[in-house]
Amino acid sequence: MTWLVTGGAGYIGSHVVRAFSHVGLGVVVLDDLSSGHSEFVPAGVPLVVGSVVDTTLVEQTLTAYQITGVVHLAGFKYAGVSVTRPVHTYEQNVTGTVHLLAAMAAQGVRRIVFSSSAAVYGTPDVDLVTEGTPTHPESPYGQSKLIGEWLLAAQGIATGLRHTSLRYFNVVGSGDPDLYDTSPHNLFPLVLDALTEGRTPRINGVDYPTEDGTCVRDYVHVADLATSHVAAAQALAAGRDLKLVYNLGSGDGVSVRQIMTAMARVTGIDFTPELAPRRPGDPARIVASGALAARDLDWRMRQTLTEMVTSAWDARQAATTS
Repeated sequence: MTWLVTGGAGYIGSHVVRAFSHVGLGVVVLDDLSSGHSEFVPAGVPLVVGSVVDTTLVEQTLTAYQITGVVHLAGFKYAGVSVTRPVHTYEQNVTGTVHLLAAMAAQGVRRIVFSSSAAVYGTPDVDLVTEGTPTHPESPYGQSKLIGEWLLAAQGIATGLRHTSLRYFNVVGSGDPDLYDTSPHNLFPLVLDALTEGRTPRINGVDYPTEDGTCVRDYVHVADLATSHVAAAQALAAGRDLKLVYNLGSGDGVSVRQIMTAMARVTGIDFTPELAPRRPGDPARIVASGALAARDLDWRMRQTLTEMVTSAWDARQAATTS
């Protein structure tokens, strides 16, 4: 049994690839390397350089490696930027998924685990988001992920495709010193890059209706996320019924100020964050229940906040010195 991981050279995708290999599942990576890194793909794992928009290439890859299932992480992942690049976002995330599903149908591949996002919820008006919380995406990125879920559901009805979608919250940390988050927009790399370069990290907004006035978010460790992708794939392969969507959330929130405090403690770099006004559209709190995923997908929080920060810092330092 061999699984294709689209976007498998990226930060999350490369952790998923390692998690599959760790349990002895064959894996192949398809990545156009627009944000991924070929060095993130382990030795011995085939890397096909190309895009999911290229249906012919996807079909050839499915056939050449006798793929039996797909984990679909490839896409344009920057929600804020998607507002100014909506066409590009839809092409990569919606058109790409359409082409992938078409190639899978043509080759008889009928299992897929889809990388969705908390962005489908927009700004929820509940303290704890569940899978039943209404979806109101507020960016082309969030919209594209919700459309991806709809596409899988429609294809499931039409062709018997077995599928599930995993809605990520704030993914952080590192499960391998060789892997780290290179996003120019995520909080952890922004803070660690600033500290490494001698700059002072910044907090956007300190007047939110939260305990310390800063935004509260749901942070989960990337290695735990990868483990649940394996569990989802194994469940689909075994013919077990899964929910259409799962939240991968902690059930508990951490504020931006708490993150800053943990960063100073772990790195040993004492700093006082710069304070800036709120960014438009940032909700005060987004925290999700992971109860369904805990029941079905081996989902649990195995890392403390300190351990998450430590793993991210160690990987960032290794990258700086390599």
